[in-house]
Amino acid sequence: MRTSDLNIRRLALTVPEIDPTNPDVLLDPFTAYAKAREDCPVARMTVPGMGDLWILTRHEDARAMLGDPRFALNANSFMRLPGIPEHCLPYLRTMSEMEGPEHVRLRRLAAPAFTARRAEGFRPRIEALVAALLDALPDGDTVDLMPHFARPLPMDVICELVGIPAEDRLRWREYGEAVVAGYGPGFLAAIPGIIEGAKAAVESRRTSPGDDLISQLLRVQDDDGDRLSDAELVTLVWQLALAGQTPANLIVNGLEALLTHPDQLAALRADPGLMPRAVEELTRWVGPQLLTAPRYTQEEVTFGDVVIDKGQPVMAGIMSANRDPRAFSAPDDLDVTREPSTGHLGYSHGPHFCLGAAFAKVQTEVALSAVLQRFPHLSLAEAPQATPDGGTWRLASLVVRTRE
Repeated sequence: MRTSDLNIRRLALTVPEIDPTNPDVLLDPFTAYAKAREDCPVARMTVPGMGDLWILTRHEDARAMLGDPRFALNANSFMRLPGIPEHCLPYLRTMSEMEGPEHVRLRRLAAPAFTARRAEGFRPRIEALVAALLDALPDGDTVDLMPHFARPLPMDVICELVGIPAEDRLRWREYGEAVVAGYGPGFLAAIPGIIEGAKAAVESRRTSPGDDLISQLLRVQDDDGDRLSDAELVTLVWQLALAGQTPANLIVNGLEALLTHPDQLAALRADPGLMPRAVEELTRWVGPQLLTAPRYTQEEVTFGDVVIDKGQPVMAGIMSANRDPRAFSAPDDLDVTREPSTGHLGYSHGPHFCLGAAFAKVQTEVALSAVLQRFPHLSLAEAPQATPDGGTWRLASLVVRTRE
């Protein structure tokens, strides 16, 4: 990490600069952002294809920004992959990109399908999917839980939640793998199939409704005079396919954290009732999302002594905010018994708080609980390696030993 002297409003300021291409930052963002956080409430970053960005490094500022209308998403907040087929474009503007009344309308229509109560009621179905994947693990003393468990599970859950027919789910697993792998040729190639699959699922549930998300959303299309269009419904399913892969990385990150902190693993084994609290702590401590999408200042704003002009892109450094000692005691310590007085930002905050957070939490609780119960002597067989990714903290694999 280096620093650069910036002249802002004629004030000579030294603002930390984080280089997202630096291997030290990619392989240990927690240390890099911690230093920036203690030097200044704001850092600068230059991202290829997006230009210069401001990063809020402290919890209070990041949380406030995410709920402040002076910071708004716009068309420049999300990178567009070149080469997406023309017929897919009407389905690519998700609710995450919307603001104001348009966002409120769609979120109000979709929110009843994502309540904590509904997520808890879905737990038995997730348990069945988890058990099936664990039953199908390859024989042997060691196994890589990423491709055989953590990666397919979220897509299996989404298919069950959304209402994708069983015969189509292997193909949707392939889409999920492309999404988890990040932006690239595989991701681009998966987009048409995901959209066409979502269209087919909507039409299937229109004629044969069931106990699934699409059927529920079809039933609320006429509520209060607001209509959830078919294009919006297909887009929501596509968004679920993308955002719903988060637990794949969280499950692996969480297991690796527990296996390298035997005292915390022992505490969780001794009291399985700690699992909901442990999942919150793991999301804070090693959650996969490192940065939010950039929001653009609608007027001049100030953080500490740093003045940011109108029209500038600002991001919240989630991993930095979640380890801010101003918000959490001993923030660099993993503590599955932690009862935080301040909420982490792993699912964002404000109007764009993750709609599927309750389902992600239940899924992660079920997955971790089942693995620890199934394998009482679980241990690492290989040292996991992080996949260099400036926006996501994820491991390339998690090879574990399942027997003594």
